[in-house]
Amino acid sequence: MSSEATIIKRKRVVVAGGHHGGAWKVAYADFVTAMMAFFLLMWLLNATTEDQRKGLADYFDPSIPISPISGGGTDMLEGDSIATSENLPTRGGDEEAIQRHPAEIEAAIVEAAAAQGLADADGRVRVTETEEGIVIELLEAQRHALFAKGSAAPSSELRALLSGVAGVIDGAKAPVKITGHTDGYTYDDQDYTNWELSADRANTARRLLLAEGVDETSFDEVSGRADRAPLAEDRHDPANRRIAITLLGKKADAMPTPSQPMRAGLR
Repeated sequence: MSSEATIIKRKRVVVAGGHHGGAWKVAYADFVTAMMAFFLLMWLLNATTEDQRKGLADYFDPSIPISPISGGGTDMLEGDSIATSENLPTRGGDEEAIQRHPAEIEAAIVEAAAAQGLADADGRVRVTETEEGIVIELLEAQRHALFAKGSAAPSSELRALLSGVAGVIDGAKAPVKITGHTDGYTYDDQDYTNWELSADRANTARRLLLAEGVDETSFDEVSGRADRAPLAEDRHDPANRRIAITLLGKKADAMPTPSQPMRAGLR
């Protein structure tokens, strides 16, 4: 029998899980997802307008009621959402008024004009907030006149737009100022200038609003500015021919809710 000792070697095999395991794959997937979300955000910021971004922000704002109407049910909330106007904090002031962005007022006027048969009112209404109050401007466009050329005779488009404005005035309960504006084209007849034309057009708008049911005592001022306050740099731009209706001392967050029905036009 041999006297040599038997030597047994134990070799440890370390399994690393293939390229140091799979944790890096999870981290990489998270990174790619984050980059995709980032570039999607950049695309949305570039492809949307300021008003659209405001609308998206308002959609996710928990302080704006989702729906004031109960959906029925017998559970703890009895069919109501925790996001109804009764359960959310208010901004103070009129309990029936919620925040209303100028774009929402524009949309309400455009919708009312569409109900009167004006299908292309988009871009014809401009609502802004000033220190004086909410200013609603009805704009002319190429081949879409508010008045007959060189006169105060109203077009059917002006009548449709004013039917929507009448509903806003009715809900605002504020003094109204109407201002007529013209472009920079002048008249050969010096007895009838842009001053007379702009004032006559403002008065035409007042009479049409009266026909829509607006109270006569609502009007505080009716005047014409001729071409002294152009909206566009080009004084001959059709957009300068417009009617501005100011709700004096009114702010957008004190306006009636968008769901309030607009006044039906009286023809």
